[in-house]
Amino acid sequence: MVENSPSPLPERAIYGFVLFLGSQFGFFLYCLWAFVPEEWLHSVGLTYWPQKYWALSVPIYLLVAITIFAVMLFGINMNNTAPLDSVDNVTDVYAQGQVAEGYRKGGIPRLKDVSISEVNKMFYMSSKL
Repeated sequence: MVENSPSPLPERAIYGFVLFLGSQFGFFLYCLWAFVPEEWLHSVGLTYWPQKYWALSVPIYLLVAITIFAVMLFGINMNNTAPLDSVDNVTDVYAQGQVAEGYRKGGIPRLKDVSISEVNKMFYMSSKL
């Protein structure tokens, strides 16, 4: 019975090694196709290959697409973020009605959102008052 654990299993190791070898072989074929002249490939009998233009254009297209994706993701996240003067940055509906009870003195309190008044009291109010 296979457990759902992150520890490496023999099957996972074999799959990973096969994927590693396959990716190395694919990169070797890509470099062979990109750097060997067309005449040499035709003399060996390999005639059905894409144009050499794609050896540079596909990686460049991929890098541009990844860059556009990152910029768009950053822009979407900035668009969905509340402005700095919004009340949503202070509290939300899940922070309402949380109680801090049920722990012993000197113990660790339960995890909860700290209200802005408690934060202001802790940082800005003098303890001598």
